[in-house]
Amino acid sequence: MADGRTADVYTLTSPSGLIAKVTSYGATLTELHTPDRSGKVADVVLGFANLAGYLAKHPHLGTTVGRVANRIAGGIFYLDDVAYKLTTNDGPNTIHGGPQGFGYRLWNAEICDDQRGCGVAFSYFSPDMEEGFPGNVQAKVVYRLVERDLIIEYHAATDKTTPINMTNHAYFNLRGAGQGDILGHEVFIAADFYTPSDNTLLPTGEILRVQGTPVDFTKPATIGSRIAKVAPGYDHNFVVRPQPHHLRLAARVREPQTGRVMEVRTTQPGIQFYTGNFLDGTIRGIGGPYLKHYGFCLETQHFADSVHHSHFPSILVYPERAYHEMAVYRFLSGDEDWHRQ
Repeated sequence: MADGRTADVYTLTSPSGLIAKVTSYGATLTELHTPDRSGKVADVVLGFANLAGYLAKHPHLGTTVGRVANRIAGGIFYLDDVAYKLTTNDGPNTIHGGPQGFGYRLWNAEICDDQRGCGVAFSYFSPDMEEGFPGNVQAKVVYRLVERDLIIEYHAATDKTTPINMTNHAYFNLRGAGQGDILGHEVFIAADFYTPSDNTLLPTGEILRVQGTPVDFTKPATIGSRIAKVAPGYDHNFVVRPQPHHLRLAARVREPQTGRVMEVRTTQPGIQFYTGNFLDGTIRGIGGPYLKHYGFCLETQHFADSVHHSHFPSILVYPERAYHEMAVYRFLSGDEDWHRQ
């Protein structure tokens, strides 16, 4: 890095053949190798071959997003009658924690090995008023591989009440990074409701049924089958079928040619389904240039702009109650894995 600091890369492996690489810059998932139905292994996340790609402006490939994932309208929120003006980076709004959010910070790293398995724990101290957010926050992200699962745990503690909403922004292509678009992937999302957005991608505040809309994935459908009806593509928050603070299935995706299946489980109330609508080929990563719809994201999260919608699940974290959420990405290969419930 320009200031002389170094970002380390760690490789995690599991007996199932799953291999993950993570770096301390942005607590980022840079590679994830998994076998297909014939045993052929491919990297299924979009990423760069070296640190330079991550240091440049990029669409959060694999980064840990925070303090607050997604958008905050007007780059401002109010807490106890105090207005907090945030750094903006999406027109008048703040997205993914601001221009120097968690994904653009160098984290400390240590190997962790406990009863839950071996992994890497990244920690970052975010000082009071960083990007405009109140409170000194100690954040931690733990990556583990356990059999066929990539497990990501998010922790944070604060000395002042503050909003926190962390996620991972990995772009997946189950055919392999750079191996064409993801329009033929089949998707199931365990959500009967979604939060519609306006033309600036801010939620309207409504919570509507998905039934009869192009965002209904309660029965599996290919990404490309209805994407023209939501041009330029999917960028929607789904309300995961409720079981608050319990790990439950949020989504399942299959790539028919390779047989790779990915399941996503989360403790969070929402999941953002995004289809790489703004990838335009200017970014060259592992596997070549990344064009429109060359990857999809399933970002486990609380809802966008929750600070302005009191009926959305709260993202406020208090000194007396630490933040802890979990996401599990399970990788399978075979038709029986897709059809089972």
